[in-house]
Amino acid sequence: MPDAVPKAKTAQDALGGAPQKGGSLRAAEAPAARDIRASRPYLLGALLNRDIYRRAFRVLALLLLDVSGVYLGIFTGLAIKALVRGEFAFTEIARTTVDFAPLACTIVILLFAGRGLYGRRESRPGSAQILGALFQATVICLIFALVSGDEFTSYYIFYGSLAFAALYIVGFRLAFESLTLPVLRSVGYRRRAVLVGTGDQIERVAKALEASPRSAYEPVGFISPEPRAENGLRSLGTLDDLPQRVREHAVDEVIIADPDFPQERAVELIDQCHEAGVTVRIAPSTMEVLMQRAEFVPGEGVPLFELRPPVFEGLDYLAKRCLDIVAALLLTLFLSPLLLVTALLVKLTSRGPVLHRGVRPGMHEDPFNCLKFRTMYLGAEQEQEGLEHQNEKSGAIFKLRDDPRVTPIGRLLRRFSIDELPQLFNVLRGEMSLVGPRPLPVRDFERLEDWHRRRYLVLPGMTGLWQVSGRSDLGFDDLVQLDFLYIERWSPFLDLAILFRTIPAVLRRRGAY
Repeated sequence: MPDAVPKAKTAQDALGGAPQKGGSLRAAEAPAARDIRASRPYLLGALLNRDIYRRAFRVLALLLLDVSGVYLGIFTGLAIKALVRGEFAFTEIARTTVDFAPLACTIVILLFAGRGLYGRRESRPGSAQILGALFQATVICLIFALVSGDEFTSYYIFYGSLAFAALYIVGFRLAFESLTLPVLRSVGYRRRAVLVGTGDQIERVAKALEASPRSAYEPVGFISPEPRAENGLRSLGTLDDLPQRVREHAVDEVIIADPDFPQERAVELIDQCHEAGVTVRIAPSTMEVLMQRAEFVPGEGVPLFELRPPVFEGLDYLAKRCLDIVAALLLTLFLSPLLLVTALLVKLTSRGPVLHRGVRPGMHEDPFNCLKFRTMYLGAEQEQEGLEHQNEKSGAIFKLRDDPRVTPIGRLLRRFSIDELPQLFNVLRGEMSLVGPRPLPVRDFERLEDWHRRRYLVLPGMTGLWQVSGRSDLGFDDLVQLDFLYIERWSPFLDLAILFRTIPAVLRRRGAY
């Protein structure tokens, strides 16, 4: 046995994989690290570790869903084409699917694995990465087929399969997330987290973690560099107490939630956490979101970074505008019966015009008439000032859950966001985009701080990260940070992902009133 004994990689390793009751798999008291080369039955400890079985189930389940999505996507695309031509033959379609699907599945699995789509629930990317990987897989399959000498009368099998596979896989994964999280919570699984910092952001991050629809976090308290009173979370002491608190509370993750946290203490904290096998994460501040756009400026005495304006231009703008026009036209045609029925209901249930044309600042703060189905009684805008004291939201937004100005049919339309559908015509006129920062009424706009107004450098959207990340349940500053995050990470696939996620967000009706 060598004299230098390496540290165990995790507290779980130090325990030989013995699980603790409840969601956390770490022990309250971690024994001394042990060399994994010792004569201990280490494999047996790993086999008794239920975390391994949970990870194996997760990967196998996601693999099965993805493979099923690819097969069904190819089959559905071919079946619809055959039905349109009147040449439907189940056996032939199934044979063609079996010929193409194995290569497609292999490429999709490899790309998904490279993008972390089989990772832990807390770190798995969203629909944008799924769509991007599927597009790459389609291009690779097309190139392989052409190089192999295959000939096609049309390339529908590629783009048709891509569209349906995307629908199936995104849908399957959303269902998997929705069904498995309640099961994990019911058996007591929790990722126990300690937040570190001194700012007000700690409490906001804690609330967001507890309300997360994708993970089972349990914030157990906060640690600060100096002694500090509780701020909605239990104080666990200072940084010097961190190693002991991690053991006492069986902590799984430490989250730095303070943009002003001292860098030298952060390095020390990360080392301590890694020694204990605890994951360290950082909750981004507004400045860190902005730094995603930073561009290095060489030749200066200090390393300077220039913040580029968050605008869509050139090919980015062309791609986004083409997507807006095509999708808005298709949605208008598909939803035209609903639009007509809604217009009739609004007209018959209360006096006033069917459409409300509210003036709202758009790109570059230029005003435009934002179209909505009227959901309030006539004269509602004049009553706004008398209701200001009942406002249930902080910041610039005015929200009132039981607003007396809303008509009965208007309340239903707002609940399912049907009142927003006329904005499809704003999209076609180039005043709005399908996805982007939501346009605010003049009343809210006048209460914005200067840094908020950078969201007006792009076209406002019918839906956005607001709608798929909590809607009206989020604070205004959090919503603006989501706008910045969307602008920094924009891609056509992100737009498609948000559009896909808008439908279940609307059906859940969370935060909509």
